[in-house]
Amino acid sequence: MKKLLSLPPNLVGCFHEVTGLSRDEFFCTNDPVGHKLGSGGGTTWLLQQAHEWLKGERCIVLHAGGQSRRLPAYAPSGKILTPIPVFRWERGQRLSQSLLDLQLPLYERMMEQAPQRLTTMIVSGDVYIRAAERIGPIPDADVVCYGLWLDASIAKDHGVFVSDRRTPNVLKMMLQKPNTEQLSELLKDHFYLTDIGIWLLSDRAVKLLMKRSLASGSAGFTGASSLKEYDLYSEFGCTLGTNPTIDDPELHELSVAIVPLAGGEFYHFGTSGEMISSTVAIQNIVNDQRDIMHHDRKPHPSIFTQNAVTRYPFTEQNRNIWIENSCIGPHWTLTHDHIVTGVPQNDWTIHLEPGQCVDIIPIGDTQYCVRLYDINEKFAGAAQQEKRFPVVESLNKLVELVEQVGLAGLDRHASTYLSAEDISNVANLRRLFEQRRLFRSLNWPALARNWQHSVFYQLDLDDAAREFDTMKLPLPEPLSADAPLMTRIHDAMFRGESEEAFSLLREGLTAGVLTEKQSPRLSVYPDQIVWGRSPVRIDLAGGWTDTPPYCLMEGGSVVNIAIELNGQPPLQTYVKPCREPHIVLRSIDLGAMEVVETYEQLAAYNQVGSPFSIPKAALVLAGFLPGFSQETFPSLRAQLEAFGCGIELTLLSAIPAGSGLGTSSILASTVLGAVSDFCSLAWDKNEIGRRTLVLEQLLTTGGGWQDQFGGVLGGVKLLDTQRGFDQNPRVRWLPDAVFTQPEYAQCHLLYYTGITRTAKKILAEIVRRMFVNHRQQLLQLREMKAHSVDMYEALQRQDFMAVGQLIRKTWAQNQRIDSGTNPDSVRSITNLVDDLCLGYKLPGAGGGGYLYMVAKDPEAAARIKQVLNARQPNANARFVDMTLSKTGLQVSRS
Repeated sequence: MKKLLSLPPNLVGCFHEVTGLSRDEFFCTNDPVGHKLGSGGGTTWLLQQAHEWLKGERCIVLHAGGQSRRLPAYAPSGKILTPIPVFRWERGQRLSQSLLDLQLPLYERMMEQAPQRLTTMIVSGDVYIRAAERIGPIPDADVVCYGLWLDASIAKDHGVFVSDRRTPNVLKMMLQKPNTEQLSELLKDHFYLTDIGIWLLSDRAVKLLMKRSLASGSAGFTGASSLKEYDLYSEFGCTLGTNPTIDDPELHELSVAIVPLAGGEFYHFGTSGEMISSTVAIQNIVNDQRDIMHHDRKPHPSIFTQNAVTRYPFTEQNRNIWIENSCIGPHWTLTHDHIVTGVPQNDWTIHLEPGQCVDIIPIGDTQYCVRLYDINEKFAGAAQQEKRFPVVESLNKLVELVEQVGLAGLDRHASTYLSAEDISNVANLRRLFEQRRLFRSLNWPALARNWQHSVFYQLDLDDAAREFDTMKLPLPEPLSADAPLMTRIHDAMFRGESEEAFSLLREGLTAGVLTEKQSPRLSVYPDQIVWGRSPVRIDLAGGWTDTPPYCLMEGGSVVNIAIELNGQPPLQTYVKPCREPHIVLRSIDLGAMEVVETYEQLAAYNQVGSPFSIPKAALVLAGFLPGFSQETFPSLRAQLEAFGCGIELTLLSAIPAGSGLGTSSILASTVLGAVSDFCSLAWDKNEIGRRTLVLEQLLTTGGGWQDQFGGVLGGVKLLDTQRGFDQNPRVRWLPDAVFTQPEYAQCHLLYYTGITRTAKKILAEIVRRMFVNHRQQLLQLREMKAHSVDMYEALQRQDFMAVGQLIRKTWAQNQRIDSGTNPDSVRSITNLVDDLCLGYKLPGAGGGGYLYMVAKDPEAAARIKQVLNARQPNANARFVDMTLSKTGLQVSRS
């Protein structure tokens, strides 16, 4: 998604350098100097400047070019780059994060969900808006505005959207800063939503906004002189609605929708005080101690230090303190309501009075400007141009003078003074960001040492590892064995010790089951056969969220269906007694056989390339190996003699490898189910699913729980778990009408592509990113988890159209988490039928195997079959009949 930023002029030239953000993704410029354009004219200017770069793509416009008079500490670099502390309840944030980093995920998610004609989003750069609930459907209108239900005491200082109570989503008019009496009167027969500055516009609306931004007499855009000051909110906004307050017939024709942001929270960073109060409020969103990932030792929650060295002993009397990019030595004295920024390394003796703030800004190559100000100072009017802040020639001179006369005494020893406006215009931002980086390099080792009380292991450890590498920092000491297991897992992957991380994960997932030793007892007649058979599964939404370690940290949520192929459950297992005290393993589809006579042979279940890894591991879990059995035997032969017979176990997988239908996991469940019945172990379906997860860990193939539960449990269902190592999914069965009713059943098509791709390599990289709290992937997984609830609700409504469209969204999500899931060979197939489908996806990890399609209607389904049969991509490609399995795993005896 392209982002267009309006920034302070001094930041534009170095923005990409100091942030590291891509020039292909972020375009930035400033309003023309000397021209006040307002938010409407500024949007026009920005879109015109970026016209060629944008190439007609959708975009997010962020206005962040103001002077930041009421937040002077970040005026030079713009409020949008205000450093924000890591939240104590959040995972995957970066130590170097800014307000921009917090803002973008919500805006990007909204634009991805918006109807195609909404091409431009316009937002403000000095707020953080958080949506605690899922974003609902976005209306298809020319202008869509989001708002919050806020009290009149807050709404009076903002714009409000007014609607008739009978049509709450239709804008009647927009009012700017109405007084409380007006708002009270409105409530008799109206609703009002407070504008939070998220506007989505169609191309038609953008063209009219640009037209209204032209100066009188201008025939079109020819440069800054052709634009006038025009406000998006008080002018353009007030022309909208059924009863606008400004009459403009052309704009009145635009369709408008207003939407309450569900679970929305609004945090303003417009002033010095708001920066601290908003950060306190965000930190306190979560108070459940189980959800707080570190418990720091701050004496007051409103003390924030970041990118800083503080050797000052804070007390409970210190509050509302923000220290960033600074050194605070032991001889400083702080009270309350301070913002300290930019202070270089020092050993000064400084006393700050309540409300006193310090900002030291690099100027030119060597100079520093020292700004002392009050926390409530607004720098309004002439105060912004008052040249009152002294400039010192060098760092050595600054240190020397402050030691002699203190910060306040610098006024009498300077020959050059700057105004607040001058500081923003001439600050050396490269030096400022480099000092911040150096302070952060001092923070990293301290955070790692103090991991029990710091944010270290909840950070994006991929980013942390990069910073340790680029800053040439030595890695911290490894954690001891008594540290929490999940923390040790994070630590191992942070160090690049992936084998150790996966080993610890296996330890956590298998510990509970492996302590439950088994006592297998023969429960069949000599001539009986135990027959287990299972369907396979198709994941409809939420795939990957069931995969450890993500599900261990945040819980997983998946909607899937169990299906039979060509009228049969395709995965089958047969277990029967044999006279010789050994184990005979056969595979019908592979044409392979192996005789196991010793514990050593059975213990070799994770041997690479073995066709019998699954049955060997299943028999181990059933208690046929020392350490897993309640009793002790000198040999496998002796144990089988005591058991009463040998065991002959035959596998049939009537499905190609790499199918994407959960084959290996469900086959393992089928084997475990049959062995459980044969050996009187009494494992129910939940226990079989749980032991399948353990079996896959023993085989080091990894994987989550949705495959086995998707096949073992029949029908259509939502499976979800809570965080923790005990992953026992809750099952909520759903109506199956969209799969079984005659008019819909024939629209569900399954096509074997003849392309194979094993999931293990895909899984390894995605799981690695889970281990290191990779920020982007965590956001994607959370979106996928929320999407599973959308699918659940569509199935509850039996809304065939919505289900098909949501499957298309699932496929888009899968591609974002792993670009290799949709190779060219698969895309060449889907391109042939895309316009005939509501949605389609490759089940599982993707990359090959089966293609599941939901045709728009039976006629479209017939056309899809005709097209793909005529354009067969390879000799193995074919359609396979699929039907919903309502039984799941079945185990019976002859």
